[in-house]
Amino acid sequence: MSTVNTVTEQLTRAGQAIEHDSFAIIDAEAGPHRYTPAQWPIVRRMIHANADFEFNGLTDFHPDAVEAGLQAMLRGGAPVVADVEMICSGLSRPRLAHFGMTTHQFISDADVIARAQAEDSTRAVQAMRKAHRLGRLEGAIVGIGNAPTALIELVRLIREAGARPALVVGMPVGFVSAAESKDLMAGLTEVPWIVIRGRKGGSTLVVAAVHALLSLAEARQKAASA
Repeated sequence: MSTVNTVTEQLTRAGQAIEHDSFAIIDAEAGPHRYTPAQWPIVRRMIHANADFEFNGLTDFHPDAVEAGLQAMLRGGAPVVADVEMICSGLSRPRLAHFGMTTHQFISDADVIARAQAEDSTRAVQAMRKAHRLGRLEGAIVGIGNAPTALIELVRLIREAGARPALVVGMPVGFVSAAESKDLMAGLTEVPWIVIRGRKGGSTLVVAAVHALLSLAEARQKAASA
């Protein structure tokens, strides 16, 4: 039985060649790094997403982050909860479907908007609260690439309300509270996390990190059945 990834690869031989050549160039130009063999494919795909080698160094991992993400995927049916629709749109539906995964975001829901207006908070805060009320955060992979207030609220829900995502991919970009929100997340021991330190980040990076985890999960799945 083949151990080569099929679901999480590019769909054409030409596309696969370009992607693999890109990864080889990144490996060569990045040189020595501090990441483990399990962590590096995630950082490499993030670099590939925007040609920024600073993510080699800015990206931090909870020690259990990669394994926690893989286990959630391999169990099947894990939800992906995002702060914005862009993450849901960017993730490959066939790759998610292979593991029975679905995406969820609530930031544009009418009740979320109404609560944010009534409480003078942000939609991102209320969206995380709604996800928690609905039980969507439990065992989920939570991806935050746009809204620092979503990550700050998620930290609060973990600490005070017992929310237990399987993994948090916390990479909000920005100038107000972005760096601070990621530092808060990285201070948690209750759940595993992957963060980008400082102001950089974005939905594209969250998508890249989740796609890298999906590729690693498929490789493990195939190895187990070989």
